[in-house]
Amino acid sequence: MQTLAATLTGPDRPGITQALMTSIAGLGTEVLDFEQVVVRGQVTIAVLLGSLPDDLDTLEDRLAGTCARLGYRLTIDEGIGDNPPRPKRVVVTILGRPLRATHLAAVGRVVAEHGGNIDRVRRLSRTPMTTLEFMVSNAEVASLRPALAATAAETGFDVSVSPAGLSRQGRRLVVMDVDSTLIRDEVIELLARRAGREAEVAAVTERAMRGELDFAASLHERVATLAGLPESVFEEVLESVRLTPGARTLVATLRDLGFAVGLVSGGFIEVVGPLAESLGIRHVHANRLEVSDGVLTGRVQGEVVDRAMKATMLKKFADAEGLPLSRTVAVGDGANDLDMLAAAGLGVAFNAKPAVRASAHTALNLPYLDAVLHLLGFSREEVEDAAANRPPRP
Repeated sequence: MQTLAATLTGPDRPGITQALMTSIAGLGTEVLDFEQVVVRGQVTIAVLLGSLPDDLDTLEDRLAGTCARLGYRLTIDEGIGDNPPRPKRVVVTILGRPLRATHLAAVGRVVAEHGGNIDRVRRLSRTPMTTLEFMVSNAEVASLRPALAATAAETGFDVSVSPAGLSRQGRRLVVMDVDSTLIRDEVIELLARRAGREAEVAAVTERAMRGELDFAASLHERVATLAGLPESVFEEVLESVRLTPGARTLVATLRDLGFAVGLVSGGFIEVVGPLAESLGIRHVHANRLEVSDGVLTGRVQGEVVDRAMKATMLKKFADAEGLPLSRTVAVGDGANDLDMLAAAGLGVAFNAKPAVRASAHTALNLPYLDAVLHLLGFSREEVEDAAANRPPRP
């Protein structure tokens, strides 16, 4: 089939599509493809036409005349057929603050080296970081993901590689770690501060999060320093907890979308529970501290929430929501999150320790938790629209 590709470029203003299509409407021409992008007030329109009239000059003259009246540049390319099929499609999302030309050049190089082709690009956010989404064909997630992750770490931007198609659509479960992920603090250190043992506990926490210590043993060691604190300390710590920038936006937007949200924490339910309730999060699991006569004993009640338990709870939450693990997203920063990140359909290392960044599906090193929404394909405009239309909480 003979086809004609027309590309128009000029200042963006209302009525361009109407004028263009009206000029050729009486020729029986079929529109096979149509794409438009606006960058800083300049619009580029690409249209692929089929069922061309026998008098092709008439079609081209009408397009040229319309563009001349509108002050647009026109390029026409005659050929055969439609766009070729786009097999093995993946989505590459890159984020930077700032996002530089060197970053895009690196992405283009790696994609080309793996035989891929960038078919489309759209911007998901301009502030507080720039986020671009690339639709790539002829690529494999399994090989492209580690190659781009290594390049991103060397060059200084964040990247995510996910399968395209229906796997990116529909409802999901997002499960997050709490300490240094949903919140900027480590709750056990806030508690230890009240006992005068913060520095000692912080040093052990840091080693545990790097994977240098057994998590359960280190937790018991740290909890022992809390013995003697009054039960009222939980309320004091809850009031001092600081949400990570973007955390409230992330949770509220996920709820707007009908997504399920969960928290699984190596911290303590006495603080995590009320925090989850304040954000409207239903699925919650964390350690519980033993209290006797209104005083902390320095012991943990029940089984410790370690890395294996976190993965187990991810699966339990998914089962409760009727979702397969392929439709789950896990977000965490420490070594005790590794099993959960590996089990999820998408594991996101958020400002994580080096070993966690190296093992996760993708790493976010920017301080905004709502950047997770961009990895799921949502733009800043869509997030802001959702916030504007959200009814006020009672």
